[in-house]
Amino acid sequence: MTQAPPIKRPLMGALTVPGDKSITHRAIILSALARGTSTLHGYLPSEDCLRTIAAFQQMGVPIHVESDGAIPVLRITGKGLHGLSEPADVIDCGNSGTTLRLLSGLLSGQPFFSVLTGDASLRSRPMRRVVDPLRKMGGVIFGRENGAFAPLAISGSARSGIDYHLPIPSAQVKSALLLAGLTASGTTRISEPLPSRDHTERMLRYFGASFKQNGTGMEVHGNVAFEGREIEIPGDISSAAFFLVAGAILKGSEVRVLRVGVNPTRTGILDILKQMGARIEVTSLSEVCGEPMADIVVRHGPLRATAIDGEMVPRMMDEFPILCIAAAMAEGETSIRGAAELRVKESDRIQVMADALRSMGVATDLFPDGLSIHGCGSLRGAHCKTYGDHRIAMALMIAGLVAEGPVEIDNTACIATSFPEFITHLKSLQGTVIPKNRIH
Repeated sequence: MTQAPPIKRPLMGALTVPGDKSITHRAIILSALARGTSTLHGYLPSEDCLRTIAAFQQMGVPIHVESDGAIPVLRITGKGLHGLSEPADVIDCGNSGTTLRLLSGLLSGQPFFSVLTGDASLRSRPMRRVVDPLRKMGGVIFGRENGAFAPLAISGSARSGIDYHLPIPSAQVKSALLLAGLTASGTTRISEPLPSRDHTERMLRYFGASFKQNGTGMEVHGNVAFEGREIEIPGDISSAAFFLVAGAILKGSEVRVLRVGVNPTRTGILDILKQMGARIEVTSLSEVCGEPMADIVVRHGPLRATAIDGEMVPRMMDEFPILCIAAAMAEGETSIRGAAELRVKESDRIQVMADALRSMGVATDLFPDGLSIHGCGSLRGAHCKTYGDHRIAMALMIAGLVAEGPVEIDNTACIATSFPEFITHLKSLQGTVIPKNRIH
């Protein structure tokens, strides 16, 4: 049991958040498939990303951990598209849905047998959305309930490119099919109804893979080799979101997050907070490895309710828990609809956040695809469950900064899944100390 920080002082200062988790996963995967050495600067050494690293080490890819001062560095010697080795044991993806789904696509075309599993939470998350189109390409995949759930057993086989339209936007499904297409014969064409995060597409272009994109449609040509690259990974905006909301709701606060990724498929959090009246400024815009990066400043100010639906939803999926805290502190009723996907994340985030908000005195209306939050501008102390979901835990920690009374959280160890130094950074901002990590 952990109690959220009880001291209600403003957050002041600057920080850099760890490298983007989504980009780190993809940089590791494509570096392992490239010819020659890639160097990843500022990668995220979280539990999820370490699972991806370990998976490729099991498949014979040399990966060495180094550092450039406080900046973590990975050096990966790629084996090429067809150079991976059969793993001697089951690949344990832990809690990482990204690792399991993306590797499902990649391993479907490798000439060996492999098994992917994970923890109890990951084994309960749906996999047919990936398995079904991979089978259409000729992939041979077995799993519980005919491939609906992990563990997944994959017998690598020759496959052909397909034309596939995603029924719902999903960066993980799209990425799994693009990775499968790298070793399939012919061309794999994919389209989606709305844009989802496009880190895989940007990384494929940066590595020089045979990839083209037109709006929400894209294609990759199979069996075209590419070379290793130097990669700088910007800070993760999903991690920055907790401090952005904290700065907006905690009186007297001013927080600057440095060198954070501002990919437009991920900046729903910024657009929504601006709609709510948050005092946000984006400065020092630049580009690294095909990804836009900037400094973001947030200052405290009153928030008002807003409506979140349609094309905005895929751009704020990971930020949903902390946006619920912002909505609770805003004036009026905030509605979030069209987000049924949130029910099959690390937890049922819609239900879990509704329960947490109600325990803190906030009225909510629950729907199959979202909820409405009746902002009251205050929270009361409560005992809250995270169900092992790292983003729920961090959102509740931020709620504890403004609640009247202690917010007790049943599990904060899960925060290491994406942001091992979260609590350290939070305490630093409370003490007006500027963390040294990755500031340059």
